Amino acid sequence: MTQIKKKINLRSDVMNQSTGQSWVYSDIVKDHFFNPRNLLLENPRTGEYDAVGEVGSPACGDVMKMWLKIDKPSDKIKDLKWRTFGCGSAIAATSMFSLMVTEGDGLKINQAIKIKPQDIMKRLGGLPERKIHCSVLADKAFRKAINNYFRDSGQPDRIIVESGRIIDKRLNITDKDIEEAVLEGARDLAGVQKKLKAGVGDKEAIPELEQLIRFYAEKYYGKE
Repeated sequence: MTQIKKKINLRSDVMNQSTGQSWVYSDIVKDHFFNPRNLLLENPRTGEYDAVGEVGSPACGDVMKMWLKIDKPSDKIKDLKWRTFGCGSAIAATSMFSLMVTEGDGLKINQAIKIKPQDIMKRLGGLPERKIHCSVLADKAFRKAINNYFRDSGQPDRIIVESGRIIDKRLNITDKDIEEAVLEGARDLAGVQKKLKAGVGDKEAIPELEQLIRFYAEKYYGKE
């Protein structure tokens, strides 16, 4: 039993890449988990915020909803509130992200969208590799809210378009669509097909689909 525990502790997929410790969260992560900043427990009043974005799926447990208040003349983010149905890492990552974009007088939108999941993890003191996808959740919810703001405020030219390579030519499903499906809980071809019908009508796409699913699953969740 002791040998099994040692093997588990040495696995890189459950290791904090910054500290080298197994499943040991930094004090910063624990602080943001137990004392989350800018968490919104009650639904806001209609019109209270300028934009809202939601990503994830209740079926897999990872859901993130984010509200933004933006000063239009300065293009600065004055307030960011959020709510998630997710794990402690998702809570800590989004709490930290909410501070990063509202620090000082608030970041300009073009500054805030440059924040990467790796930047969030650095401020947290690292996360176990298997929990890296939690910081991606905050980033994606923010980008969705910003795009909704651009649409609603008459700035369609500023919408962030993430181009993707088409994998399923019949349904025009891209690698980005596959990535989203994996982040929402699909871990194999059957799971992705249930969400997207990818490869059902384009059998030639299946080998590449399976390769992408493995790639994104390992990227965000670590090796099984």
